[in-house]
Amino acid sequence: MNNVKSGMLEEPNRIPRAAFLLGWLGVLPFAFLSLASIKGAVVDPDSARDVLFIYGALILSFMGGVHWGLAAVQSGTKDENATTAAGVRFAVSVLPALAAFVLSTVSISLALAGLAVAFTALLFYDFRTVRKGLAPKWYTPMRTQLSGVVVVLLMVSATFGGS
Repeated sequence: MNNVKSGMLEEPNRIPRAAFLLGWLGVLPFAFLSLASIKGAVVDPDSARDVLFIYGALILSFMGGVHWGLAAVQSGTKDENATTAAGVRFAVSVLPALAAFVLSTVSISLALAGLAVAFTALLFYDFRTVRKGLAPKWYTPMRTQLSGVVVVLLMVSATFGGS
């Protein structure tokens, strides 16, 4: 169990168990739907790709929401520079949802590939966020693992999925 000291975890690089487990549980639908889009398991391959896009768009939007929350914390200071930086972070935090919306208007293969690109871009933004000390150090390895698998699964489905 981690003890809290001055508001910081004693083991800042260790991914909290709940975040680790819930993060990986969130990858399971990507894996199932990607496999179903190729093999036509329980669902029709085309339907699996459609649902994979919807789930991916929801998760991408959720990830943008994480940055909204971080910006909200940052904007709570009296430091004018931090408040301005938080304004930029608020703006960036809505981009994942907007990207998902725009991708909903293109072919499913392009939409899945686009989600993969968006998850990759957000991952690089996450790296920057951690480097600036606005997110915990454990966030980088967790996001790298989860996003890496998600991007591969999206690209597999975009390339090989469908009937």
